[in-house]
Amino acid sequence: MIMNLILLWAVLNLPVALTFDPNYKDDITPPYLIYLKSDYLPCVGVLIHPLWVITAANCNLPRLQLILGVTKPSNIDEEKYVQVVGYEKMIHHPQFSITSIEHNLMLIKLQTHIELNNYVKIVSLPKEPAAEDNMCIVSTWAYNLCDHYKDPDSLQNVNISVISKVECRKAYKYMYIRDSMMCVGIVPGRRQPCKEVTAAPAVCNGVLQGILTFVDGCVLRADVGIYTRIINYIPWIENTIQNN
Repeated sequence: MIMNLILLWAVLNLPVALTFDPNYKDDITPPYLIYLKSDYLPCVGVLIHPLWVITAANCNLPRLQLILGVTKPSNIDEEKYVQVVGYEKMIHHPQFSITSIEHNLMLIKLQTHIELNNYVKIVSLPKEPAAEDNMCIVSTWAYNLCDHYKDPDSLQNVNISVISKVECRKAYKYMYIRDSMMCVGIVPGRRQPCKEVTAAPAVCNGVLQGILTFVDGCVLRADVGIYTRIINYIPWIENTIQNN
């Protein structure tokens, strides 16, 4: 009887338990995903225009390189469809502060237009907010915990849904979830340790709806993450691109 209960628990928890596999190295890189390599820490960027990338404002990193079409940043030389570009300028949201997770967005203007192909594509920006229970793809790179001093080598995607503010507060009772934020994941979250590249995007039905601004845990294990809600910043994004 006890063994049957254990097996039942394992089956019921299988989708969450298998969300993240530290040894899985062959997931498909979404064509809009960009690896932001620096002398400090890497971040994830998202291509929204042939000349513009969006990421979190805390990714204002030294000696930044933008690497497109890459699956394994730890072994770029063996990849066939990589494009490496520099940037002309970084523009963070004017209301962003390093003491807050709100308005955590930054636009990066590239030095040159990138080549769009099957491996590098622009993601759509939202015309309406993601609804509660919408399924989203959250993508980022994970490190091998035994060797996390080099670039990550495991690109992974996880399918998780948008949750309500009420549910999100169960995971983050000490934080105020503002209208400019959205939460994606499973409540209450698993809080298992991992090392993953920050600023992961949440793309729902092919539309960029959020950029990760905070997570207590690991988004690739479906822990609840707080994301900057992109729909709230469309005027700023459009005006910045137009004026620069």
